[in-house]
Amino acid sequence: MEPENDTGISEFVLLGLSEEPELQPFLFGLFLSMYLVTVLGNLLIILATISDSHLHTPMYFFLSNPSFADICFISTTIPKMLINIQTQSRVITYAGCITQMCFFVLFGGLDSLLLAVMAYDRFVAICHPLHYTVIMNPRLCGLLVLASWMIAALNSLSESLMVLWLSFCTELEIPHFFCELNQFIHLACSDTFLNDMGMYFAAGLLAGGPLVWILCSYSKIVSSIRAISSAQGKYKAFSTCASHLSVVSLFCCTGLGVYLTSAATHNSHTSATASVMYTVATPMLNPFIYSLRNKDIKRALKMSFRGKQ
Repeated sequence: MEPENDTGISEFVLLGLSEEPELQPFLFGLFLSMYLVTVLGNLLIILATISDSHLHTPMYFFLSNPSFADICFISTTIPKMLINIQTQSRVITYAGCITQMCFFVLFGGLDSLLLAVMAYDRFVAICHPLHYTVIMNPRLCGLLVLASWMIAALNSLSESLMVLWLSFCTELEIPHFFCELNQFIHLACSDTFLNDMGMYFAAGLLAGGPLVWILCSYSKIVSSIRAISSAQGKYKAFSTCASHLSVVSLFCCTGLGVYLTSAATHNSHTSATASVMYTVATPMLNPFIYSLRNKDIKRALKMSFRGKQ
């Protein structure tokens, strides 16, 4: 059968996490709750960093940016999933699929880059404390965030433009709850070599690169902490990195777990279920990790709410 040109494709079918009708109300309630908790938690972090002048520092400036990215990241997938469950329709238009994929890649890559930027901030704060305010000046902080946005946007745009050249046959079912790039590419009838190479290059650049940078930064941070003589000083230095380390570990372990699970089982349904960890669970848990371990954010939130009463 000759492949159809993708201009003739009008819609795809998202198979979701389960086809069992009795599970749909449970899935709707579960993901709606997780979505609301994620949005509320990250909004509270942004509110705290904006409202409290004591938090107008590079560390909290960088923290508020991943919170915004997490809200956008989860908003690209879950609302459409909830609408599909509620309307009992699994259809997504071709344009909607490309758009969803574009923003998912954008904010996923942005999250990874911002984690690397936060690692650099912690490296300067611990390894060069006397020069911290000079090095991490507002101009550099703004440039680091702007560069992260630009790199993530260019990658997202290039990935999205490359899939526009793909042609599809009659198999238009995506075994996922959103238009995941890898699954979308594998539906194509045309040659996907360039798409695969682009996807692997982007993964190395936006996942491998930041991870290597974070590991190198923390190796130097650990060396600096070990050189501190007092136990209290060591604890204080490490506590400033604990939340960031927890988020990096969660993000990397869940993302790596998804791809290892996918490679080991070759089961699309299993991969879709596992991907819930980094697409939904990680953005939801991040605010708890930062707020529960951060007295400044809890104090800022208390002052903010008391001021509104």
